[in-house]
Amino acid sequence: MASVPVARRRRFEDFSWVDFIINALRFIIIALVIIGSANTLLSGRFTFEQWVSLFVAGLAQGSIYALIALGYTLVYGILLMINFAHGEVFMSGALTTVFLAHAFDRSGFLNSQPLLAIIILIIFAGLVSMSVALLLERLAYRPLRSAPRLVPLITAIGASFFLQYTFRGFFGSQFRSYPAVDALKGSLEIGTINIPIVQPVVFIAALVLMGGLYWLVERTKLGKAMRAVSEDKEVSRLMGIDIDQIIMFTFAIGGMLAGAAGVINGLFRPQGVNFFMGFVPGIKAFTAAVLGGIGNIRGAMLGGLFLGVIEAVGPNLIFNGLGIPGSNQLKDVIAFTMLVLVLIFRPQGLLGERLTEKKA
Repeated sequence: MASVPVARRRRFEDFSWVDFIINALRFIIIALVIIGSANTLLSGRFTFEQWVSLFVAGLAQGSIYALIALGYTLVYGILLMINFAHGEVFMSGALTTVFLAHAFDRSGFLNSQPLLAIIILIIFAGLVSMSVALLLERLAYRPLRSAPRLVPLITAIGASFFLQYTFRGFFGSQFRSYPAVDALKGSLEIGTINIPIVQPVVFIAALVLMGGLYWLVERTKLGKAMRAVSEDKEVSRLMGIDIDQIIMFTFAIGGMLAGAAGVINGLFRPQGVNFFMGFVPGIKAFTAAVLGGIGNIRGAMLGGLFLGVIEAVGPNLIFNGLGIPGSNQLKDVIAFTMLVLVLIFRPQGLLGERLTEKKA
């Protein structure tokens, strides 16, 4: 008989209010998602064609997030640091290249040779962003490589503000937009579904760049060196790998992808190019990297696409069913809520592995 109170006392001691609150929060969120989605689908408020259009738009936007997220995940995989200035690396390429795009437009080259012009714009933006990323690595991060991990993080935030206001000083604070490309106007009609041409073009261009990066990392000698440095820097150094060179190359690749994403974003959403444009996409791309598993290249790609689709479909699917007004204006809430939920329920991400104590 005396063992019963002891067992109850042990269960009470093992009880955790934190776990209880997290499990209750998980249940509430799942219930709200199911109720909102069911109400929206049963109401028939949106047609099948509208859902497909939202999904394709989400894939296009998500592919841009994925390109930016790759920069976060590459740097974290090598240095175990979050480069919070990466959004400004994205901004630098997009903002600088908008002037070249308008020059091409005025000369007629943009519409007479759209494919070649866009490729040149992407290369130019990639080179600008790569240069900014390399300067960041050399001047801001390399001297702090052996410092406590909080120091480079604070430095990255400071570098973010520095880049924002440096580009504001160079180009002003006014908003600019990319010129329209005639070849990307119009839409594709697949049965009763109407899809703007620019959306599949953006998605395919991003897939080509992501596929190129994946091939580089997985199939080349340089990629093997990157993976070796990510696993163990000291052993890699003993094997003859130049650590500094690999780290610089990692920043360069991440910067080039961010610059390319800036031009692709300009084709997809021409308006809103200014010195502050990198902040929100940078945070969302970081969310995508965490969602997929920070340090995991495939996870960053998947996380970006998933976040874009959730951001496009989620407000209409969930918030409308819950009777929340202005649901389309709450898409940013979806992204940041996803970040919080991932950090609470699955901090290693969808494809990430649980960190060992040595790497944590």
